[in-house]
Amino acid sequence: MAALGLTWSCGCTRPVAPLIKPRGPRMSLSRFHGAAGSAAKDYYEVLVLGGGTGGVTMSARMKRKVGAPNVAVVEPQEHHYYQPLWTLVGAGAKPLAPSSRPTASVIPSGVQWIQSSVQKLDPNQNCVYLENNQKISYKYLIVALGLQLYFEKIKGLPEGFNSPKIGSNYSFHTVEKTWKALQGFQEGNAIFTFPNTPVKCAGAPQKIMYLSEAYFRKTGKRPKANIIFNTSLGVIFGVKKYADALLKIIQSRNITVNYKRSLIEVRADRQEAVFENLDKAGETEVFQYEMLHVTPPMGPPAVLLNSLLADAAGWLDVDKETLQHTKYPNVFGIGDCTNLPTSKTAAAIAAQSGVLDKTISSIMKGKTPSKKYDGYTSCPLVTNYNRAILAEFDYKAQPLETFPFDQSKERWTSFHMKANMMPSLYWYGLLKGYWGGPAPIRKLLHLGLK
Repeated sequence: MAALGLTWSCGCTRPVAPLIKPRGPRMSLSRFHGAAGSAAKDYYEVLVLGGGTGGVTMSARMKRKVGAPNVAVVEPQEHHYYQPLWTLVGAGAKPLAPSSRPTASVIPSGVQWIQSSVQKLDPNQNCVYLENNQKISYKYLIVALGLQLYFEKIKGLPEGFNSPKIGSNYSFHTVEKTWKALQGFQEGNAIFTFPNTPVKCAGAPQKIMYLSEAYFRKTGKRPKANIIFNTSLGVIFGVKKYADALLKIIQSRNITVNYKRSLIEVRADRQEAVFENLDKAGETEVFQYEMLHVTPPMGPPAVLLNSLLADAAGWLDVDKETLQHTKYPNVFGIGDCTNLPTSKTAAAIAAQSGVLDKTISSIMKGKTPSKKYDGYTSCPLVTNYNRAILAEFDYKAQPLETFPFDQSKERWTSFHMKANMMPSLYWYGLLKGYWGGPAPIRKLLHLGLK
């Protein structure tokens, strides 16, 4: 990112569907959006599945590579979301509206937008099937389907969101409920959860906790608030340098952390949250709450599960360095839907996009890919309304920082990048296919040293 927005805050690769609001009637036929006068085709040189961060970014890059008429994006949702903003929306620091734009406005001009859902993947025949059994064939396939939120795997949800004391920053339709619950808090337990599944942006569940604690202090409610973080993990953060910094903040702010606790039920009528103790099979604990922030279980998109492209866990099976599929050489993946062993963030997608661009270019030329993805990812850990820790790291969970100073310290500059610079860089840099991560700037600032 320019010297001012070097890392991308957490996000995912595609929009999320409504969770509470009823969906409109389903389309009887797929809808096609493209350049004026263009007609939908049943074959594309490059077919992109998913119109989230990874999908739009790669469609922009592929347009420059093979020409817009030869690229299509399959995406059912009408809107594209900049989800990293929701951390601040849930804390009342930003409005929700700027996080959403029409999908049509972010698909590169001339690239065909096929507004439909993928129903079946058939890599042996180089095709996919959409709604109404519509078949689209391809020469190269880029899978950027994101991941799926599973609120329904927690008993009592999503209907529990009708309660004014429950919210979640993980959905466009529940993030403002977090802010309402925060404003309505009087006294008691404010509980924040982390599920027993992979998640997008592993830092987000605790970012809202720090912001809520700061809000309670600003409004004089902190003496009557018990801040509790119940996480299914055994550590506060997966990179020791940043975990140590966060634990100091937790201690100084008198926050309670319970490890290996997974939310399994919400009893909204009684303001009770039930957690499973992962260290003791079958043992549960009931917590009373005045405010509850839920991070839902997450998993691979249903169409990937049990498909020929998935690994045993249902994630897209790609080479962790080239992002090429491990079995099908003309299939590639990016973002949250992949089994890449790194944190699922928009920062990761930025770095992946540059590598994948090079990988596909090599394959198209009949060469062996040489550019390698090192697992770079980033998470601006917001700790206050004007402070953040800028975590950057690689596959080995080792810091891979852009700036030549200690990014584990809370800084106003890190917060400013997260809140005010990254959104514009997202819409006009990453989605346009011009930003492939901060590696060149890191190299410059560190005088060529990693």
